[in-house]
Amino acid sequence: MTFEESLARLEEIVAELDGDELDLDRALALFEEGVERLRAASDELARADAQVKLLVERTDGTFDLPEFRG
Repeated sequence: MTFEESLARLEEIVAELDGDELDLDRALALFEEGVERLRAASDELARADAQVKLLVERTDGTFDLPEFRG
């Protein structure tokens, strides 16, 4: 699942949790899924941040991204 898909699903989860008609079991399941999606999105952001930090400017002004092993 992509970062954007994780964020979209998190928005759906929040909307459902904000609803009036939600039993406890469903709320707990949604909360657990939300935590998993949040962790996945956070991991993806951390990987992207690490790649950005590896960007190297070449002498011609362009940038190179050495192979990232994270």
